[in-house]
Amino acid sequence: MSAILEPKSAAWLDQVQEDIIDPERRIIDPHHHLWSTPLMFGRYELADLWADTGSGHNIEKTVFIDCHANYRKDGPGRLKPIGETEYVAEVAAASRENPDQATIAAIVSHANLLLGDAVEEVLQAHEEAGQGLFRGIRHAGPYDDTGTLVNAGGGRPCPYPEEDFRQGLRRLTAMGYSYDTWHFHMQNSAFLALAQAVPEATIVLDHFGTPLGVGAYADKREEIFAQWSKDIAAIAECPNVYAKLGGLAMIDNGFGWDAQSRPPTSDEFVAAQRRYYEHAINCFGPERCMFESNFPVDRLSISYPVLWNGLKKIAAQYSADEQDAMFYGTAAKVYKV
Repeated sequence: MSAILEPKSAAWLDQVQEDIIDPERRIIDPHHHLWSTPLMFGRYELADLWADTGSGHNIEKTVFIDCHANYRKDGPGRLKPIGETEYVAEVAAASRENPDQATIAAIVSHANLLLGDAVEEVLQAHEEAGQGLFRGIRHAGPYDDTGTLVNAGGGRPCPYPEEDFRQGLRRLTAMGYSYDTWHFHMQNSAFLALAQAVPEATIVLDHFGTPLGVGAYADKREEIFAQWSKDIAAIAECPNVYAKLGGLAMIDNGFGWDAQSRPPTSDEFVAAQRRYYEHAINCFGPERCMFESNFPVDRLSISYPVLWNGLKKIAAQYSADEQDAMFYGTAAKVYKV
């Protein structure tokens, strides 16, 4: 009897091997994290990122997205996230030393938008620490009160309706930065109201607004998909919102690959998730969509080369210009890389 392989281990992921589709296609991966200390996803540092980005697809650049790691241990709480920017800026500098590997080209950090106008101090500190790479912040809004989710937003209510939060977003926008966010599907209506209240902001919705499939939301996929579809169509009416297409391989979404004896193939990935991608692309248009890896979080379910093969299979029905936008151009525009 063969040993049971641990999900996320290289041996578990390597059970599925595929030829790389369209290996010359230029790609910006606009969403990954870095951890220098092991969490549930393990350490994920530059060598680990390069092992993924160098696994066959032509990943030219990446965008780091905040993950509340490497914060300063001392000083005012509002300034502790600067430590993450300081750390990633140094890693990004190291990434520029190897022309054969992907370059970390932009940093999206965290700042507490509930500070309102006072968030300017934090943003200035990020700019100073970012070595020219700081592009914006993520202040996410997931919240669940069922007690059935591991990642329920820390028990904090979604901040989107708060006037201080909206004023912080206005200050962020006035300073020329973008705003990324992530939440559960239950917060889609609050997010829509936020996007409408601050139409001048450049806002990026991560992970499709996370249609849940675990805990209290297990066995409700069709009901949730129906409401999610309406929500996405309404959100897409806001021309200031861009959509990151990825992150559906998170455990939160309930596809269950993390618990299987082997990860999915790209065909299995496409069969399970195509409709989410097609609906979002239809609503937003390719010019406001960008494919993302969300690694190493999605690494709990699927390998990097197989994921991008799946994304290329989904994208194959679109024109060359539309594919270029979703794999490269939209991210280049939003994050100024």
